[in-house]
Amino acid sequence: MTLKHSLGTQIAPATLRVERTLPAPVERVWAYLVDPEKRKTWLAGGSMAQAVGDVFELRFQHTELSGEEAPEHYAAYRKTHIQKSRVLRIEPPKLLTISWGSESDTASEVTFELTPKGDGTQLVLTHRRLPDRKETVSVSSGWHAHLDVLDDVLHGRKPDGFWTNLQEAEKAYEAHVD
Repeated sequence: MTLKHSLGTQIAPATLRVERTLPAPVERVWAYLVDPEKRKTWLAGGSMAQAVGDVFELRFQHTELSGEEAPEHYAAYRKTHIQKSRVLRIEPPKLLTISWGSESDTASEVTFELTPKGDGTQLVLTHRRLPDRKETVSVSSGWHAHLDVLDDVLHGRKPDGFWTNLQEAEKAYEAHVD
C-alpha cells in the first residue's frame, strides 16, 4: 500500500503540521470536527463541548473506522479507548483548539484551522507540545491515517484499512521525523 497523501511536517521540535484539501465546504468539515456522530466516522465519537474550558470525551473505536481489526502490535486498541479533552479555543466554523491526551494544562494540543479552497476546504492541523520523538511519530502517523479516513468519508467512499494505512504511515514518519 502506498500513502495517498503527503506527510505532515515537523515545524518545530515538538510540533507537527498537516495540511489537506478536503472535498467539502467549511461548514460540512466543521460538522465532522464537532458533531460526535459525524466525528466517530473518522476519529472518535463521545461528546463535544461548545465553550472554552469545557471538558469533553473522545471515544475511539478504531475497528469501526474501516472494519479492519487492529493487528497484534495495536491489540490494546481493539477495545474502546476513552480520552478526556478540553476546548481551548473555538471559533465556528473556522478554528478549534483542544487538549490532547488529557484535559490537563500540560497536555499536548491540537488546532484545526479551516479555510475555503475552491469548492473544498483547506484543513491545517497543528499538534503542539509533543513530549518526545516516539510520541511525535505515533501522533503523526495516527493523524495521517485518521485524516485519510475523513477524506474517504467526505468523498462518499468506504475507507481503506485503517490499521494497514497506519502501519505504512508509521514507517514513513519513522524515517521523516527528527
